[in-house]
Parts: sequence; C-alpha cells; structure tokens
Amino acid sequence: MTETDERRAQRLSKMERLRELGIDPFPPRACLTHTAAQALAAHVPDAEQQPTVTVAGRLVSVRVMGKSTFAHLRDSSGAIQIYLQRDVLGESSYDVFRQQVDLGDFCQCTGELFVTRTGEITVRVTAWTFLGKALRPLPEKWHGLRDTETRYRQRYLDLLANDEVRDVFVKRTRIISAVRRFLDGRGCLEVETPTLQPIYGGANARPFTTYHNELERTLYLRIADELYLKRLIIGGLDRVYEIAHNFRNEGVSTRHNPEFTACEVYEAYADYHDMMALVEQMYSQVATEVLGTAVITYQGQTIDLTPPWRRITMRDAIFEAAGIDIEAHREFDGLVAAARERGLDLATQPTWGKAVEKLFDQFVEPNLVQPTFIVDYPIDISPLAKKKPDAPHLVERFEFFIAGLECGNAFTELNDPLDQRARFEQQAQAAAKGEDETQPLDEDFILALEHGMPPTGGLGFGIDRMVMLLTDQVSIREVILFPQLRD
Repeated sequence: MTETDERRAQRLSKMERLRELGIDPFPPRACLTHTAAQALAAHVPDAEQQPTVTVAGRLVSVRVMGKSTFAHLRDSSGAIQIYLQRDVLGESSYDVFRQQVDLGDFCQCTGELFVTRTGEITVRVTAWTFLGKALRPLPEKWHGLRDTETRYRQRYLDLLANDEVRDVFVKRTRIISAVRRFLDGRGCLEVETPTLQPIYGGANARPFTTYHNELERTLYLRIADELYLKRLIIGGLDRVYEIAHNFRNEGVSTRHNPEFTACEVYEAYADYHDMMALVEQMYSQVATEVLGTAVITYQGQTIDLTPPWRRITMRDAIFEAAGIDIEAHREFDGLVAAARERGLDLATQPTWGKAVEKLFDQFVEPNLVQPTFIVDYPIDISPLAKKKPDAPHLVERFEFFIAGLECGNAFTELNDPLDQRARFEQQAQAAAKGEDETQPLDEDFILALEHGMPPTGGLGFGIDRMVMLLTDQVSIREVILFPQLRD
C-alpha cells in the first residue's frame, strides 16, 4: 500500500467514526452568516463587544496547543483564523475536532470575533459543525503545486494550492465582464448563434465533425460565428456581438487550444478603420478597469495600450523587417527568389498571398511588441474581406499584434454577393488541390447577401489571448481552466 493509500484509509476510518458518533460526514447544507472576508470586515476596532459570526470553509491549517487549537478556514473570499478551546466547547466536541477532522475537511464555526496578541482577527468558537470529509489529502501548501501535468489535469488542486492561479481566473471573469460593458456601452446587442452548423465557415481551419442521428446529417462544431452574425446585420440588427466557444481541429501548443473563446463584433455603416478605433479603445478601457492602468508588463516588457496604436501596412512592415518589397515582386517566382536570398524557402506555399503571409510570420510578427495594426492583406488569404478600391489584389483587413501575439482579425466586410461567390469558388479550387484549411461555399449565406447588406465593419479577437496578455501568462493553458492535453 502506498503512502497515499494509507492516508486515504485513515480518512475513511475517520469518516466511519464520525458516523458512529451520529455525525453525517456529508451533510446537505450549511448555515453561515458571513464569508471569511465579510467576517474580517465586521470586526470593530476598540469596541467592547464584537460581532458574533458563523463562517464556513475548508480547513487549511491547524496548530494544536493542548487544550486549545488555532486553525484557518478558507472560502473563495479568503481565510480566517478560528480558535477552539476544550473548556468552551466541552471535551466531547473538542476531541471530535482534534481526532476526526483533517486538513482539507469542511467545517462551520460560530463565535465572537477577537484579535490575538499577534494582531490577527479570529473567531472564538462556541459551536462548530462538520460539513464535509476530504478522503484524499491536499497538496502540501508550503511546497505549492508545481508539476505542470498535475496542475492542468487536476485544476481543482492547482486552484487550492496556488493563489496566483486563482487570481488569473478571477481576472479572466472580470476581463470578460469589462468587454461586455464596453460593447454594451456602444449599443451593441449580445446574441447567440449556432455551435452545431451544417456548413462551417468564417475562418480557414479544419472543423470537428459530428453526426445528428435524427436528422441523418453531418454537422460541424463552429470554427467561427462570422457568417451567422453577418446574417443578423442583413436582418437589420445593426450592431451585434457574441462571446462564444469556437472549435478548430488543430494542434495543441502554448498559443492554441482546440476549444477556445473568441468575441466577434459587427457594426453596420462602419469599416476597418472604425474597428481599429474600437479595438484600441476597448483594450485600453478593459485594462484600466481590471488592472487600474493601461500600461502593463508582459514577460518583462512594458506595453502601453493607450490609444492611438501604430498602424502600418503589411507591405511596409515586411520591407522594414526583411528588405523585401512585396509590391515589387507581384509574381510568385520573383517573391520566392527574393525570400531565398534571405534564407527563407517559400516554394512550398500555394499562392502569392500565402507566401507573403509566410514572410510576415517569419520576419515581422515576433518583433511586434507594442500594440500594432497590420493593415491591407493579400486577397487570396482573405476570402471574406472587401477589396481595396485602389489595389484590388489587396483587401481592407487588419490584424493586431501585442507582445508578439496575434490578438485579433478584422475587415471591411465583403457585401457583394457575386464577388463573395467567386471567392468561395476559388477556395473550393484550392481545396481540390489539397489545401485543407479553406472556406466551403455556403449557398445559404450567399442567398442572405443577395437580400442586401450595408457597408459593415467586423472584428474577431481571442478572449484567451487577451487574458494571457493582461495576466502576464505565456501559455494559453494558464488561462483556460481545463485545457486539452495529450494522453
């Protein structure tokens, strides 16, 4: 028997002993008056009589001093010290606590607040109730829980052992709430669109496939909600957004999880310049609301999210970083030759636009530390964006980058149904040649477009990456409670 098995057996024995004493080791309810934080705040300095409180939580420390015991109970608001005395509780009740209660168990304690000699606000317990038995010991608090595999696979232990982890996920909730407040303040309507879709679309990614038995049809978990949100613009909802889980059948890494959270925003009568203003205002406001400042530190780098952010074309960014003018090499072979001189082989890329994107990924993206909008992308890697009137081989699209992270993507949306059909057909041709990340032709979406869509600006950005940035985390797994892991 391992040490863990022995300790579990001991706890099982204590559980049975509690039952023998007429104490339910798993009672159905508690009856508390204060959280730990509320109890601490209820103490009145210098008052002759202090409030009586009933608190509950997990036992996280015990210090026995003969006929008295100091311990701490922790709930989600924090921890509070409790003080138990045999003379006050009686021998039987005190001994049950001493002998049958383990670290990790849940208890409820009632008593008057007082301050110890060391200045700690404490509950002088006059009555206590057992609330729940932990059959397995918790991680050693003073060692913390540092094994990465255990932290991700047993996140509940990670949250118990590491205060900084709990803080990340508290901030995540506050960040999402702040995003909602910002968008609601712009008059945007939060909506819900299908997770199961008959045709996947809105991004270039491989989908997860499932089958609906009753309908006898294949369905896909959404890779994006873009095409449904545009249908709502067509339907007269001029400003909409959705915070949703997307699913992409792709690799697992520090920046990618197959299931992730994204926010998409669409505004009628706007373009990609309007979306740039929205992004920089939103990031600055959310950071200030959650962190108290728009100047943050990420992996040792000071980053200022205050508007306005830098705007630079993809062409100029590549020229600055690699010395290659993509407009001087509009032919695929010429661009490949220019890149080869700088040690990058683009011959495997299927199109000129894909080659430009590879150049950008290699030479530009890792160095974009301060918030930057990269604008005007090749049309063949942007099948849902509107052409630039003065450069039809490019589109009105931007991505924004912070600390080397690609954080979001936006367009002036393509609202010409004939052009959109032609783009979908080009994607189909690419798929026939073996490309596995293409947009399928969505006839129902074309039908919707033919009923008319106003000029529209659209934006999609990753909630997980926003949280990574604002909590200084280098891995997406640190901001997703239950990330996907390899066996």
